[in-house]
Amino acid sequence: MRRKTTLVGRLFLAAALVSFVGVQVSMAQSKPEQDKKESKKETKKDKNLEPLKLKLPKPAFKGTPKHVPPGTNLEKPRKGPRPEFMAPKGCKNVAAGKKVTSSDTEPIIGEIKFVTDGEKDATEGSYVELGPTLQWVQIDLKKKHKIYAVLVWHFHAAAQVYHDVVIQVADDADFITNVRTVFNNDHDNSSGLGLGDAKEFWETYEGKLIDAKGVEARYIRLYSNGNTSDDQNHYTEVEVWGLPAK
Repeated sequence: MRRKTTLVGRLFLAAALVSFVGVQVSMAQSKPEQDKKESKKETKKDKNLEPLKLKLPKPAFKGTPKHVPPGTNLEKPRKGPRPEFMAPKGCKNVAAGKKVTSSDTEPIIGEIKFVTDGEKDATEGSYVELGPTLQWVQIDLKKKHKIYAVLVWHFHAAAQVYHDVVIQVADDADFITNVRTVFNNDHDNSSGLGLGDAKEFWETYEGKLIDAKGVEARYIRLYSNGNTSDDQNHYTEVEVWGLPAK
């Protein structure tokens, strides 16, 4: 009886092994086909994308400062130029020339319209200076767009870091309906807009490029709360790269 049971068990194990090997062979044969299909999908997806055609201003200074101001939560310095940002074909700066409003209706220096006038150089007359504490600028894109990237230059004539940089989008000018945050580096919620997990960054001629991941909105608002040089807020240019939403 013991031998019979052992023989049956062995036969069962042999059958199971054959079945397992058959499954493995089948999977091995089908994997190349799956990989080929995935590769075709990726290729098709890549063909619909292209690098953003960014025009950067001239650098105002060289290198990255070694001194880190107290209380900053800086991102690690990047070596070399910024990698190209891939976005759907036809994507353009939909903020160019659009109307800008601000929490500070009487800027200290410059005019609010400078934010979307296309002047990005670190020169006098190219930036607007807002008062101290938390301030914002807001752009009306005129209609809803799919936003893929936001590129912002604060003041990049000197190395400094702006605090509580928060970027939000909404469907209405009062930022009540469908408000979403696309960037937030306020790590202690001093702005009252929520805790952010993004890092602070040095201002450079490249500007700060934020991946907006195709969020749909008509209005975009950018906050800041002073900088490491003084308590003022500055904006040289803001670009919003997107396509009209269907």
